Amino acid sequence: MKMVQAISFHPTKPFFFVATQQHVRIYHLVQQKMVKKLMSGCKWISSLDVHPTGDHVIIGSYDRRLVWFDLDLGSAPYKTLKYHTKALRQVQYHKQHPLMATASDDGTVHVFHSTVYSDLLRDPLIVPVKVLRGHKVQGGLGVMSLAFHPKQPWLFSAGADHNIILYQDL
Repeated sequence: MKMVQAISFHPTKPFFFVATQQHVRIYHLVQQKMVKKLMSGCKWISSLDVHPTGDHVIIGSYDRRLVWFDLDLGSAPYKTLKYHTKALRQVQYHKQHPLMATASDDGTVHVFHSTVYSDLLRDPLIVPVKVLRGHKVQGGLGVMSLAFHPKQPWLFSAGADHNIILYQDL
């Protein structure tokens, strides 16, 4: 039996994303069938998020990886990034700004500039912007969750140290 790790809806199409331990399955809700299976290459997926355009998916894993999928290119990862020293707990795109972030048990949040172009011949641009260090690691756990403000380029993070921090100067 496959354990579900994370779920998400497509922003505009009737698709439902289900992350199990090592794969992400994409289901068409109207046709009630699986349309694609993304091969992460990770040992254990922790989180996923769908880009506001719906053409890109990022997943975080407990083996420290951020995996970016371009759904137009197939089921293999477009890019795999490994910036953290411990498990990723949460990954998220900003819904209006070209930003994404990762939260990790190493106590840090990494913020990336992530531009997706409408020109299909141009590859997405992923640039590290900042490493935010506001949480203390407690019991091997660091930053447990994060959330972008819906309109502003602000980021909230929640840590195992029982603190919620607002970062405004991204």
